[in-house]
Amino acid sequence: MPGALQADPLPFRNTPALPALRLLTCGSVDDGKSTLIGRLLYEQSLILDDQLAALERDSRRHGTDGDNIDFSLLVDGLEAEREQGITIDVAYRYVSTPRRSFIIADTPGHEQYTRNMATGASGADLAILLVDARKGLLTQTCRHAAIVSLTGIKHVVLAVNKIDLTSFGRAGFEKITADFKSFAAALDFKTVTAIPVSARHGDNISKKSANTLWYDGPSLIDYLETIDVAEDGGGRPFRFAVQWVNRPHLDFRGFSGTVASGTIRPGDEIVVAGSGRLTKVARIVTADGDLASAAAGDAVTLTLTDELDIARGDILCDPKNRPEVSGQFAAHLIWMSEDRLLPGRSYLMKADTRTIPATVTELKHRLDVNTLGELPAKTLSLNEVGVCNLATTAPLAFDPYKANHTTGAFILIDRATNATAAAGLIAHGLRRAANIHLQGLSVDKQDRSRIKHHKPAVLWFTGLSGSGKSTIANLVETRLYAHGVHTILLDGDNVRHGLNKDLGFTEADRVENIRRIGEVAKLMTEAGLITLCSFISPFRPERIMVRELLGENEFIEIFVDTPLEECIARDPKGLYRRAIAGEIKNFTGIDQSYEPPEAPELIVARDKQTAEQAAARIVALLTARGLIDHIDDLGDDWSI
Repeated sequence: MPGALQADPLPFRNTPALPALRLLTCGSVDDGKSTLIGRLLYEQSLILDDQLAALERDSRRHGTDGDNIDFSLLVDGLEAEREQGITIDVAYRYVSTPRRSFIIADTPGHEQYTRNMATGASGADLAILLVDARKGLLTQTCRHAAIVSLTGIKHVVLAVNKIDLTSFGRAGFEKITADFKSFAAALDFKTVTAIPVSARHGDNISKKSANTLWYDGPSLIDYLETIDVAEDGGGRPFRFAVQWVNRPHLDFRGFSGTVASGTIRPGDEIVVAGSGRLTKVARIVTADGDLASAAAGDAVTLTLTDELDIARGDILCDPKNRPEVSGQFAAHLIWMSEDRLLPGRSYLMKADTRTIPATVTELKHRLDVNTLGELPAKTLSLNEVGVCNLATTAPLAFDPYKANHTTGAFILIDRATNATAAAGLIAHGLRRAANIHLQGLSVDKQDRSRIKHHKPAVLWFTGLSGSGKSTIANLVETRLYAHGVHTILLDGDNVRHGLNKDLGFTEADRVENIRRIGEVAKLMTEAGLITLCSFISPFRPERIMVRELLGENEFIEIFVDTPLEECIARDPKGLYRRAIAGEIKNFTGIDQSYEPPEAPELIVARDKQTAEQAAARIVALLTARGLIDHIDDLGDDWSI
């Protein structure tokens, strides 16, 4: 095949084969990533005759190189990609040469698909960062370089592509190389190798090009075949995240998962990171029989010499070299959601095999991808990178990402949409609360509720402004108080005069408003009270967060479902009129969304029943749930 690698494989027969190299191509849009991979496949004779014929037909239909073959079409598999001439998804291709095999991830260049690029980078050992020789470094080039560094890739090939379009000029190549090395000085790369290439015509791809006699480095394939990127995963401390408890019958109990790092043998002592309980490995079980040892990457089932309480998500580790265990840590976040990061909002954190609620407690700064400087920020938008502090609802066992990519990485999941919101890389644990411990109390919640003769609960009234939440809540409290029930009413307007007077009505401030109220409501239930909370609380994740702070049957969500038109018609405070006129910003129902509850304990429709009838239904619900004794003298106005 024309342009195929001509090197005789015989000289390498006695050379030990290097392990397969996992690499990705990245860089700004239209810098030639897909073309480069297509050219590699072509020159290694990895395109079948029927594929080549189809490629020639597709090149005539979608190609961008006249009558020549457009190699990018080999990788751009989606119809939308071919029509637009861009890469959208991450495409994986396998390439093999006489000396090495490669697994290549072709990642998108467009800014809106940066999250796809980060996904491809997470499993790579080396990055080929393409730069258009005519354009030099662009913002997306710098962004990709920063993400490559954050995801732990230590080796970068700077492929200065389309060198043919600059008449194979040396000066432009050297300037781009110098600019990039100056930019990358602050990044944690071990090697940066610059190669002038023309992916379209094959210059310096499989062999040295006669068009760049001034270049004395290797061709791209020569470099990739010889670079050693292996790290001694087996020499790291033992880490094993339990994926599931394997209990096929009463006589067998094992813990299945994949060894993240280190090695393990029967008889070795291990510890459960979270509980600190010590034990020994009895057997290493696989479908093909027991093993004498297991190393990083091996999927096995471990049986132990002791019966310990171990569940999915627990990490088994070397007792002499344990991971950190903390509920607070600092991390880099690569934001992947169209919805902005809201500090204080509860997200789901998936760290290896464990999923727990987590909150960004503080956004320290945002990364300027052009200068790698630190910019002040209150939120992160799509594709932005920042450093933040996080807190989880339970202690988490982890290592810094630089020490262990498996136990140091996580994703954040939006609780409302179940979509991935961010990729996270743990930097270190926080010691802020290391000297603070829960104080044991002689009188607990049950004791306090016993003398009150009713059980504690939170009645959470949610709905639009003017829906009647406060009116109904006030009626319910009045009736409960008249019958000796111990209550407290937290109203949105009243709380903003004191506890939350420093907060506005932006999304971030509304999130923090409900976070604080949730913590106060939890304290009120500890006091044995029935706490009535009347707040618009427009976002589902915050209402879910408050629910999870409380015990079973302690959170009752009451949706006061009054249509927006009815609320506007009432407009008791004149707020809708001002919001519609643009005088009030971030007003729920006008220029800020309201997310109705999906499964509230009770829905009261204020356009179909009186406030008294709605209150009566709520009191009846409390009775039915056994929270209070039956109230018989509700009167005519309280009939359901």
